[in-house]
Amino acid sequence: MMKNNYGILGSSFRDPSGFMFREKNTLYRQINLSCKENYSLLKNSGLYDELTEKGLLVEHIEIKASPGDSECYKRIKPALVPFISYPYEWTFGQLKDAALVTLAIQKIATKHGMTLKDASALNIQFIKGKPLLIDTLSFEKYEKRKPWAAYRQFCQHFLAPLALMSRKDVRLIQLFRVFIDGIPLDLASSLLPRSTYANISLLMHIHAHAKTQKRFASKQINKRTSHLSKHAMQGLISSLINATKKLRWKKANTEWGKYYSFTNYSVPAFEKKKKIIEEFIGLLPKVPVLAWDLGGNTGLFSRIASDKGIDTISFDVDYLAVEKNYREMREKKEKHILPLFLDLTNPSTNLGWAHQERESLEKRGPADLIMA
Repeated sequence: MMKNNYGILGSSFRDPSGFMFREKNTLYRQINLSCKENYSLLKNSGLYDELTEKGLLVEHIEIKASPGDSECYKRIKPALVPFISYPYEWTFGQLKDAALVTLAIQKIATKHGMTLKDASALNIQFIKGKPLLIDTLSFEKYEKRKPWAAYRQFCQHFLAPLALMSRKDVRLIQLFRVFIDGIPLDLASSLLPRSTYANISLLMHIHAHAKTQKRFASKQINKRTSHLSKHAMQGLISSLINATKKLRWKKANTEWGKYYSFTNYSVPAFEKKKKIIEEFIGLLPKVPVLAWDLGGNTGLFSRIASDKGIDTISFDVDYLAVEKNYREMREKKEKHILPLFLDLTNPSTNLGWAHQERESLEKRGPADLIMA
């Protein structure tokens, strides 16, 4: 078990650049001296300002570091995320939007002489209805003719699972619960139908990529690709953007609009239930900060809470319902509802090293209000 003086979060144990920690119930991030150059460039190049202004990177304020820590360069206090979610709780549309945001950030970073050193889906969270990067230390100085270090991780965390969800079965997103650092490309390649070999993007970024990984050791791969120019880097990112945009979940496109055509409620009963929930929330001694709707379906009743400005997590076990809920949230630009997948008979558990890298649903509670 990890012991420390600051209450370091288990999700930080892989990062040599710094760590997240809690002190007096407040969340902070320490930036180690090893990341001094990259953090300074992030701030001084204008990259931080552009990303935060566009709502692509979590904002933070710098605070005074405690004396006596020889490893510490700076400490920052990031804006809080109301609820941490994980890719195995997302639907297709959420993972796709998270992928496109990651690539958009990479394109902007190269303009400022920086690059993403990792492209983990776990670094993206949905805040006020939009996906944004929460890892301030994901950036490093761009070096000419150096390959994109995060390419493999992007394919494992985004492109491979999206391709599997689109071309095979949307439930394969649950592989994230087994493979904590993304779906291995050789596994994705073997699971995808042979017809995907005719797709030039999937052929290059998944099938051929998987074979290259098997054939060469990592040092040999880096040596073979070490002459990637900046122009070629931009071409790679554009290729990944096009590949991601073209992926569709066909079932969602054809069936989600009919989801509420059939219901167990009559119209009067439907309105009665809405009124009961409205009145119940009104009886609470104070307005909840966080609400969970367990079995939220497409979010119709969840929105009774979210429309009051209550951050509401709308859980459901039906991927189609969660997808419809997310699309409505995005279309209406709603800021206080987050649709997520949840099987109450098998809820999210603690995962990762020492069971501390990913928190269970229970540990991410409690909520101020639960509707079921």
